[in-house]
Formats: sequence, C-alpha cells, structure tokens
Amino acid sequence: MKYNTYIQKIFLCLSISVLLFSCKKQLEEVMPQTSISKSLALTDAGAAQTIYEGVYSRLRAQNSLMFYLGEMRTQLWEDGLFTESVDATAQMFYTHTVSYLLVPYSDWGGLYNLIYNINNVIEVLPKSPLDAATVKKDVAEMYGLRAYVYYLLLKTWGDVPLTTETINKIDNAAQTYKARSPKDSVMMQIKSDIATSLEMFGSDNTIESGNRVYWNRVASLVLKGDVYLWSATNMGGGSADLNTAKAALQEVKNLEGTTLGLDANYADIFDPTKKSGNKEIIFALNYEISQAQQATFTNFRVNALQATGMSFSTTGSPTVSEVYPYVSGASRVGLSLSMINTLTSGPSDQRISNSFKVMYSTAASHSVMGVMLTKFIGVTSGTTQVYNNDYPIYRYADVLLLLAEAKAKLGESPAAEINEIRQRAYGTNAPVFTNGSVKQNMDAILDEYLREFIGEGKLWWALRRAGDSYVYDHLNPNYFSANSTEKMLLPITQTMLNNDPLLKQTEGYPTIQ
Repeated sequence: MKYNTYIQKIFLCLSISVLLFSCKKQLEEVMPQTSISKSLALTDAGAAQTIYEGVYSRLRAQNSLMFYLGEMRTQLWEDGLFTESVDATAQMFYTHTVSYLLVPYSDWGGLYNLIYNINNVIEVLPKSPLDAATVKKDVAEMYGLRAYVYYLLLKTWGDVPLTTETINKIDNAAQTYKARSPKDSVMMQIKSDIATSLEMFGSDNTIESGNRVYWNRVASLVLKGDVYLWSATNMGGGSADLNTAKAALQEVKNLEGTTLGLDANYADIFDPTKKSGNKEIIFALNYEISQAQQATFTNFRVNALQATGMSFSTTGSPTVSEVYPYVSGASRVGLSLSMINTLTSGPSDQRISNSFKVMYSTAASHSVMGVMLTKFIGVTSGTTQVYNNDYPIYRYADVLLLLAEAKAKLGESPAAEINEIRQRAYGTNAPVFTNGSVKQNMDAILDEYLREFIGEGKLWWALRRAGDSYVYDHLNPNYFSANSTEKMLLPITQTMLNNDPLLKQTEGYPTIQ
C-alpha cells in the first residue's frame, strides 16, 4: 500500500479531526473536509485514489481496538502468568469489571472517523475523474468496509448512531447531535451495504495476487455469513438467516483451490516474507517495514532484561534473549497454567506451537514464567526486530468454522469443516470429529476457535454469536454469570452523555445522576 507524503496530506485534509457525537468543541473543530480538498478529489484522479487509500490507513489504525474488543473478554487471557505490572485495559476486559464508571473507550473507539471517511469516498469517487471500472470496484470495497465497521459497532454497543451521508456544512452545535439508532435499523443498514457491495462487485471473485490487503467480493461473502449468523442467533432471524449465511459461506467454500484454501503450514499464514498470494488470507490489515509496524502486541512479549533470565526450554538454554535478541516489549497479560496445559497437551497442534511459546525460568526450578505471543513477532532487520506481520480480518479458516456453525445451528453435521480444520492442525494424529447434538457440535467449534485464532480477536465474537448460554458456559463464573447480561455490551462515557443530549446510556448500565 502506498501511503506516501502526498497521501498523508490529502488524507489529513479530508479526515474529520474529532467525532461529532461525543465531546464539546468549537464549531470550527468539527467542520468536515474543506471545499478546497473536496474539489481537488473531484477534479484530480490521483487525489480521488488517495482518499480511497486513506480509508485503509485509518482502518489499520483501529487494529488495537479490534484486537481488544474481540480477544480480551474471553477465557483465554487472564490474571495468569506474566512478569510485569498488569495491563489495566486488558484486565478490565478479561475480569469483566467494565461499568458505567469504568468505561474502556470513549467516542465509540474512534470508529466514526473511519465511517465519515468511507462515506466521503462513496460520495466523491463516482464524481471524480477516475475511470468507471476503478470507481465501481473501489466503491464496492467501501460498502463492504462500512458494513464491517457498523457490524463491529453493533456487536460492541448495540444501538449506535447511524450515518451514511457526508457532512458538508455545520451551522450550529445541535447539528452534531445524533441519537443511537435501534440495533435492528443498524443491522438492516449492514445487510443493505453488504448487498450493495456484492452487487457492485458482480461476479468478480478475484483476490489480489499480491498482499491481500484490499476488501474484495469474497470478503463481502464471508462478512455476509458472519452477519446473518449473528442476526439468526441474537436478533430473531432464525432458520431463514441461517440458510442465508450457509449459502454465502458455501459459495466461498466452492471457490477452494490453488488460490484460496487452508495453508498446509500454519506458520506461513502470518509469515511477513510469505504475504504475496497467501492462499489462506482473504483480507488483512497491511504492515510493511517502510510504512507502519504492528504495535498491538507489545504487552504480549517480554522486556530485554527479563529475557536473559528465561528460556523457551525446560533445560534453561538457550535463553529467550538468545532466540529473540532484538524483541522488546512487556509481559503484562498472561495465560493461566491450566490454560497453558490445556493448549499444549494432547496431540501436537501446529497452531499452538506457532502462536505462542512458553517461557521458563533459567533457574534450577525451571518454573513456568509466562508466554510470549510469537504469531506476530515479525522479522529481524539488521539489529532491529520489525513487526511487519499483516493482521488477518478474514481468512479461509473463518469460512470453514462459520460454515460449520451455520450447519450445526440448522441441525446438520459440521464434521467435514471441523475435520478439515483439525487435519491441518494435527496432521495424521488429528482427532476425528463425529456429528453430535447441536450443543456438542457448537462446543467443538468453539474449541477450534480457541486454538485456531489466538491473538486474532475472534473468540469473544464466536462466543457471542453462538449465543448467551455459550458465553456463560465458557467464561469464569467469578467474572461473568447469567445475571451479568449488561456486560455483553459496552457502556459509553458520561462525557459523551453530557455533551450530546440525544444520546442514552447502553441498555443495562445506569447513568450518573
């Protein structure tokens, strides 16, 4: 992706500096893109293409948010084994201590800045000098991305403000107020955007041959399956939505071949040197040495001083610092010893060995000290560790497990998809799955999510999409019990409520009087 100085200048001109919904501001601080920058995009093809590229840059900036929202409320990470002081934001999530007084994110996590930029591209590109085929493809991507972002908002906060138009002029502060739309209306918009994206892509299922870092028709199909599974379970869509999800996902599975499918070597999916044409990746956030690095996982590594006293071996040698001499970070989030044992016992699973490494003390006891998340460890460049792994949003393993979920909920057997996932993970030692009850099937699917997507922000959404009962079954009852339904969604800050009279607190959370 080509984020050069010209792109940055244009993108900054077109970005809204702060959210319109949440904080008190001077009117000039909430003015959207200037007429000069907009006219430039309307008359210059390069500027128009630049604002399109800028959406991907802003989406990438949300990587940490997407990870925390989808990863840290699960049974995986907890106050387990780690070597430094706790990461407070992560702990708030995995101990489920979020409350109306302890809110992890203000301003909807910054996602509306991204939506405003997507809306701008949808409006401007068809009026720009770009050729018709490019406009159609680029705008199809934007509809898919907008659906994805609103889906993330809906899953996180439920009712959220809904805006699909650009904002060209603000005459008074009241114009910045925006009520939360009912989640049913938001879901309707998400499904509409997916339909528009698929219609504009037509029959073109091309996924770029290089780094797969642009949205595409296959990504819209996977999102459709994901969304309809959610609405089937959590919004009353029932079997009709389940069948729609199954059809979309089966369409993707039918494309399986030399350019789309499971990568036999799990580590290759994330290898920064093997991004080009990676058959498993459908859409990922792009990180390159010369552009931006993956900073999301700093708290899942270890600092250089401690690394000299730990080893990845129970013999105490070599030390962590010898294996990764240039890795820096902190060990502030951990796995419990029981979870480490659960994931590392049984048949050898290449997903586990290529996601994290257990760190042992080099002292004679060789006790377990914690884990290092190595899935996104990057590469060594000279005397520097460069974190240039792309971050998958959808990959082919998603397709198989989403399709397995649709089949399970429809009372069909998900054995084919589960066994395909297991075959790649375990090889000839793969435990064979046989069809059982709906609950047995769903539990098996969720167990594969636990192992398959470590660090990819997927497990919480899989639990939520499965249904509330699965959330209660799989999470620590000390943190999350059946009377904690409000914790399924996040609250908004009191500042947001104070500064926008149309906003109401998330259902289930009180408002400070």
